[in-house]
Amino acid sequence: MTDRYPGYDVMAKRWTPSWNEPTRRAVDHRLAVPREPRFFTPAEWRTLEAVCGRILPQPPDRAPVPLAAYVDQKMHDGELDGYRYAQLPPQAEAWKRGLAALDQDAQAQYHAAFERLAPDQQDALLQRMQRGELSGPAWGDMPCKLFFEHRVLPDIAHVYYGHPTAWNEIGFGGPASPRGYVRMGLDRRDPWEAIAGSGNHRAG
Repeated sequence: MTDRYPGYDVMAKRWTPSWNEPTRRAVDHRLAVPREPRFFTPAEWRTLEAVCGRILPQPPDRAPVPLAAYVDQKMHDGELDGYRYAQLPPQAEAWKRGLAALDQDAQAQYHAAFERLAPDQQDALLQRMQRGELSGPAWGDMPCKLFFEHRVLPDIAHVYYGHPTAWNEIGFGGPASPRGYVRMGLDRRDPWEAIAGSGNHRAG
């Protein structure tokens, strides 16, 4: 991934007017997510890690955002979205059923667990899920396309972009509490925000 904001580190704002103590605690809590599963079984965890690795591949030259750990934390803590599609079961059940069904489809097509497949084979199964073409018995009445669109993609993408590593990549200044943001219009930036490409920024 190209470094659009070279030298920018949102964590440098920790002791500036942008972050107060509640903000520091919130970010620290987010970074302290356990790296071992508390909700998923070890087998489900391995499948989830493989799915995360294909949905959002990460560059090898930095520590990865622990995507599976954040999805696991969301399920463990029962953090809900506030809505649910009627054709999908509750999120925890949907994830367990979806991971089991994906593994079943991997075994049926390639005779191996999803985590052991080559990247192009994993992508092929995920693309079939996206198109609604998977229909193994483990799916039951849960549409695989809906699971992909409203569990897999948002759950993984949301946790990625809630992490300081992703904030650095997009030049986001983080929570900015209590300072907040002033220039809220499109293509406008506050003076303490990063400037793409130049490496110039203020840790304000």
